[in-house]
Amino acid sequence: MIKKEMIVMLLAGGQGSRLGVLTSSIAKPAVMFGGKYRIIDFPLSNCINSGLDTVGVLTQYQPLRLNTHIGIGIPWDLDRNVGGVSILPPYEKSNSSEWYTGTANAIYQNLKYMEYYNPDYVLILGGDHIYKMDYELMLDFHKQHNADITMATIPVPMEEAHRFGIVIADDEKRITDFEEKPEHPRSNLASMGIYIFSWKVLRDSLIELSEQPGCDFGKHIIPHCHKNGKRIFAYEYNGYWKDVGTLEAYWQSNMELIDIVPEFNLYEEFWKIYTKSEVIPPQYIAPDAVIEKAIISEGAEIHGKVYSSVIGPGVYIGPNTEVRNSIIMKSTSIGANCTVDKAIIAESCTVEDNAHIGVGEEAPNEFRPDIYNAGMVTIGENSFIPAGVTIGKNVAISGTTNYSDYTEKQLPSGHNIIKAGDQV
Repeated sequence: MIKKEMIVMLLAGGQGSRLGVLTSSIAKPAVMFGGKYRIIDFPLSNCINSGLDTVGVLTQYQPLRLNTHIGIGIPWDLDRNVGGVSILPPYEKSNSSEWYTGTANAIYQNLKYMEYYNPDYVLILGGDHIYKMDYELMLDFHKQHNADITMATIPVPMEEAHRFGIVIADDEKRITDFEEKPEHPRSNLASMGIYIFSWKVLRDSLIELSEQPGCDFGKHIIPHCHKNGKRIFAYEYNGYWKDVGTLEAYWQSNMELIDIVPEFNLYEEFWKIYTKSEVIPPQYIAPDAVIEKAIISEGAEIHGKVYSSVIGPGVYIGPNTEVRNSIIMKSTSIGANCTVDKAIIAESCTVEDNAHIGVGEEAPNEFRPDIYNAGMVTIGENSFIPAGVTIGKNVAISGTTNYSDYTEKQLPSGHNIIKAGDQV
């Protein structure tokens, strides 16, 4: 048994179905963000910047890309002989085999991993938020208040509080009540899904509720501990924090990176964001290219015009092509004489010459208006768009398409082409 003051359990197994075809074949934490990063880079970077060197990453849905990206943790200095990063998928026990059925159930299934380090405290994180946070400051707060559990909270506008899990705290920041998406909220302090538990409290609670189906922290563990008189405190965080769980939030948070004075700064020396970087050549900007207010990653080759967009590594944009208000992910190729407006195009896609994406009047998506909205076009990874087609707004495409998928080479606003196996 090895002694660690605090270890991290990072929940990264979610499907992220509200990102539609972007997560048809990869887990949400593995989706690219800000050009060269993946979403999970942000909590992992927070860990090492906070001095935490023992991280268990709990994976489940489509884990291959995520596992390959994390590897043994070299980019985050987590390749340690003692501690470091460990991938923790569900596994078959001697007498049973089950998937993770809830956030707390996933942690419960890894009790032996935690016991090995005999920690004083356990930090529970999600793998799908964009933020910078010093967890050591939160731990100091936890110790100062002699807390059993500390929940990270963030103030939200009162008119939006009904969308969140809300906590009510007294003047000493001790939590007195919880409200899950209340119709009439009594507070604007929203839970961030980040918890520090004193180890004995966490272990005992997980064991006591081990038979609870789909055991979850917000729905089961926290109310159980509150009912039993545990000291639960709210640690208020006032920095940038984004849940990029919807396509609109994902697009908006990428667009915020290219503001003249970005609210979330990728370039700070004292709090770096680390990622696995491949060895690729530098970017190339052709003499006739035009770039305004954009992130252009390594290995990109730009011959056309790029406005207010985030361009990933190894992206090719052909001559006389115009890309606006879009996110183009790694290794995607867009041919000549194309227009792309307010689109999210995932990794390794091919858009042939003279294609026009995101044109015409808006119409609600016929399949999932709750996912595909805000006038965006969403194209899943490894998709192929044939030459000369016109694609409207609020459209989803996934897979290799050909002319027979389009009526007169057009896909009207609100329609979809999602090939078998890519449904979300």
